[in-house]
Amino acid sequence: MKMLARIVKRLLVVVVIAAVALCAFVTWRGYGMYRDALAERSIEQAVERLRAQDGYTGIDELPQRYLDAVVAVEDHRFYDHGGIDVIAIGRAVVNDIRTMSLAEGGSTITQQVAKNLFFTQEKRFERKVAEVFMAFDLEAMFDKREILELYVNSSYFGDGYTGIGQASWGYLGHAPAEMTDEECALMAGLPNAPSWFAADPEAAQARQRIVVQQMEKYGYDPGTAAALLSAG
Repeated sequence: MKMLARIVKRLLVVVVIAAVALCAFVTWRGYGMYRDALAERSIEQAVERLRAQDGYTGIDELPQRYLDAVVAVEDHRFYDHGGIDVIAIGRAVVNDIRTMSLAEGGSTITQQVAKNLFFTQEKRFERKVAEVFMAFDLEAMFDKREILELYVNSSYFGDGYTGIGQASWGYLGHAPAEMTDEECALMAGLPNAPSWFAADPEAAQARQRIVVQQMEKYGYDPGTAAALLSAG
């Protein structure tokens, strides 16, 4: 038994060392990806390019109901964290290890801005690390309202529409400022799986109800959109 215990102990040490080495390697690769992205263009240049995009909409032109819906469904601790949500990341790591996938990312709104501005949608551990470094930079340069504005204008809504301005005119036929409470909930839910929701109205409506549920859960008033829960 003592011999077996020693073997198990050594195996555990080897596993821990290998895990630490792997984490260090992924972090190094992610930092390199982050540095390469900044070498190609600065954050200021990336933001300037986004703001020049057709349909870019300032945050003061967006209904507060829509902004609340986005935060509730995407990153309810957005106003409290400094770019990353340790709780969400920990939960995602556990679920990803359990499923042996990167299905759950635990990304904050700030990390998603970093991804939208600099990186691809490819699910890689190195990219997630690069997002973290970039998120810290974004939080140092912009306040929360500015970051939220960048998020809703850089997100893909499906059907060729990038940004809430293009999506609102494309799907609803009017400016974002004119969105009803129900439309605010609908549009807040689309970036989660834009191609799917754009092609499946029933799935989009189901997501819309989830947005309303999240708003109520985290203390946001969904307004008249609350009626969607009883209607569903």
